[in-house]
Amino acid sequence: MIQNTKCECGHQNHVGTVLCESCGKPLYEVTGEAPLEMRYDGVARRSQKENPNLLDRVWNFFSSVKIAIYLIIITLIGSSLGTIYPQESTFLNFDPSTYYKDTYGTFGEIYYLTGLSHTFESWWFIGLLFMIGTSLVVCSLDRVLPLYRALNKQQIRKHLDFILRQKVSYDGQLRNTGTDTEISKAEELAWVDQAAVLLKKQNYRVHKDGTALLAEKYRFSRWGPYINHIGLIIFLMAVLMRGIPGWHMDQHVAFPEGQAIKITDTPYYLKNEKFTLEYYSEQEMSEGFREKQQAVPKVYETKAVLYECTADCNESGKEPQLKEVYRQDIIVNTPLQYKGFMAYQFDYKESPMLISVKPTLKNKKTGEAYGSIDLSMSRPAESYKAGAYTLTLKAYFPDFGLDSKGVPMTNSNEPKKPAFIFSITGPDLLPQGEPYLYFPRQIDKEAFQQDKINGAMADKLELSVNSMTDVKFSEYISYLNIRIDRAMPFVWVGATISMIGLIMGFYWHHRRIWLRIDNGRLALGAHTNKNWFGVRKEVAQILHKSGIDVDPKSLEAGVVK
Repeated sequence: MIQNTKCECGHQNHVGTVLCESCGKPLYEVTGEAPLEMRYDGVARRSQKENPNLLDRVWNFFSSVKIAIYLIIITLIGSSLGTIYPQESTFLNFDPSTYYKDTYGTFGEIYYLTGLSHTFESWWFIGLLFMIGTSLVVCSLDRVLPLYRALNKQQIRKHLDFILRQKVSYDGQLRNTGTDTEISKAEELAWVDQAAVLLKKQNYRVHKDGTALLAEKYRFSRWGPYINHIGLIIFLMAVLMRGIPGWHMDQHVAFPEGQAIKITDTPYYLKNEKFTLEYYSEQEMSEGFREKQQAVPKVYETKAVLYECTADCNESGKEPQLKEVYRQDIIVNTPLQYKGFMAYQFDYKESPMLISVKPTLKNKKTGEAYGSIDLSMSRPAESYKAGAYTLTLKAYFPDFGLDSKGVPMTNSNEPKKPAFIFSITGPDLLPQGEPYLYFPRQIDKEAFQQDKINGAMADKLELSVNSMTDVKFSEYISYLNIRIDRAMPFVWVGATISMIGLIMGFYWHHRRIWLRIDNGRLALGAHTNKNWFGVRKEVAQILHKSGIDVDPKSLEAGVVK
């Protein structure tokens, strides 16, 4: 069945339009004299389409304010569940598969197994945010386009039914003062001109068409909710953009002294040149701490150097080419900041750790030194030259150990018991090279019987350190909180735009007044999206100054005065 939506004024309206887009006449007869439904001025919306197809049904789902509220409530519940116990990303160096059970018992284990321990990175939470963003976009488009169409082409002379069925309205005969006679056509025009002057004094923008008038002010406030939506959409997009590699990072990294550590997913390396720890003296501490004989740190500071990798960044076995880009001393609440990269002082640990050694290759029998090699515990080279001998690295075990079958393995990535297996080629050795196991620490050499494992090679050659100056230790490990948030500027932009929209919608109210005079009879209607008391008072004042005394309360009921 085809609906005829053409108004008697001749305007062809879209299907679903309640009030004529031109003259405002109700297109569907409604019994009684109840005020008109003025939402979007009665213009049709896509979500009200009859016989919707699949795309329309999806549109209708996301355009529903009720659905949007449900999504927000579900997201809030999910967020609250994610705060029952600390998230996995909060901690440093712990195994989440055992941490939650050991710390919080059965409920902690359930919390981990259900995935709530990483709620804010989970697919379902990100999906909810995406659905809320989609709902904001669809809700806005479904409403702002009809509203724009309704407000952009407003007819000045509105239908009488439209005017008199406004929530604030007046209907009465205009008469000459003293003679009590009906006013002439010229007097009608003069009355409208006088009303226009009074309305302009109230900051209305006035449009006239003979004896008809439209006065409007603060139309921009109607766009406040949609500007708020735009801000929220940008805010949600910024939150989702944190999932892009390199856009967001919030992790804790250990930096032993003297080592340049690569920052994951970035071109940067950060080196802890020196960690300084200073304690409060007894005179500076309170009595309670002195009684407990507890040492309290006063200052802990990391002398940090930030490098950018320029070549061989991802080449295994090759030393990366680093260029210093920034250096700063990091203390608590004074982070290193460089182009969005931030490093906060988080914690420290006293942990003597071997950084590098410079052993010398010697003839075991004669003591002749062939040359020294610079052996790094974090990134050893593939091969070294010591005189006529070449040492090719075959395996490196930072924390040497043996499995149940006696096969070498590493227990961790920290150089607690470092061990190197070289293939040495040179004079008086096999052409294909001979294996040599080297432990930098003397205690490990004895514990794992290095000379016994090396066999005949132990009688020919040895790697040994001449003095402690050839050994570099790290006394402290500085734990830094590394943060990168390239989405944060967009978060602030979205929040600012959203706040502007809220202010527009809260502090200004869109008000419109229509009036027309036909054969001396005045019909006036007024509408606002907020504060009916205010617009009712303004209409009563304008009528009073025009010679019509009326009780403001009677206007809202549409009573003739």
